[in-house]
Amino acid sequence: MKILLFAALLTISLTTMVSCRLTRHTIHKAIKTKASKPTKLSRNPKDSATVINNHPSTDSMDVINKTMSSLKQHYIDFKTFTGKIKVNYQDSKGKKPDLTAKVNIIRDSAIWISLTATFINIEVFRMLITKDSVILMDKQKKEYQARSIDYLQDVTDIPFDYKTLQDLLIGNPIFIDSNVVSYKKTETNILISTIGHYFKNLLTLSIDDGRLLHSKLDDVDIIRNRTADITYSDFTNANGYDFSTYREITVSEKNRLDISLYFKQYEFNKQLSISFNIPKNYKPN
Repeated sequence: MKILLFAALLTISLTTMVSCRLTRHTIHKAIKTKASKPTKLSRNPKDSATVINNHPSTDSMDVINKTMSSLKQHYIDFKTFTGKIKVNYQDSKGKKPDLTAKVNIIRDSAIWISLTATFINIEVFRMLITKDSVILMDKQKKEYQARSIDYLQDVTDIPFDYKTLQDLLIGNPIFIDSNVVSYKKTETNILISTIGHYFKNLLTLSIDDGRLLHSKLDDVDIIRNRTADITYSDFTNANGYDFSTYREITVSEKNRLDISLYFKQYEFNKQLSISFNIPKNYKPN
């Protein structure tokens, strides 16, 4: 069954959603705000000039450690997030209609998303993502699907888990590994590269404060050749966090998808609860 699955927010577009058979029931989940331990940032890096070999000098490692420490200072370690996002995207067939997404997140617990077709101002989809499940409601067809968290990987062919998706929406770096392979400093930026299990990641940081400006992901599997570019800009200070209010994301493998996210409203750490109800007349798909 072909449906539009929040192309921009989840970095996915028109995709085949496999039907699943579920017992009809009403699902109600209320997740209260709760304190949790700060999320640890994996040490990140990737490309350019100074190559890190098997026996890096003490000076080189000091520079890298300082760079990674500076990046970590910009990591958004939040409790809750609520935002309203204007989404533009296009695939190989051209530009698609604008979307408006409302997002509520309780860190490490739940991501709630409502997607509205901007030109008709009608809610078309609603989604709840937890650490182990994905529930999607098609508001127009009055259908729902409930799947395991692996569903994110099934429809995107990207190794998404809950935390990776959470970091992507918040603006934290994703797919960073401790295996640093290169480092370069220019007049305006710092380029640092890592290689992980899935991706090589070339990070561009501001030379002034170590803020993440760009991430280029290349698949370590050259046969698959998945790539993604994420650009972070228009930073504002929100509750002490440097938050990127404008993002550009390009994902490609066999086809290319270009996405832009403009955060029109956002707020961190307010009291928040999340509930998700499926009406009794909605059918499982």
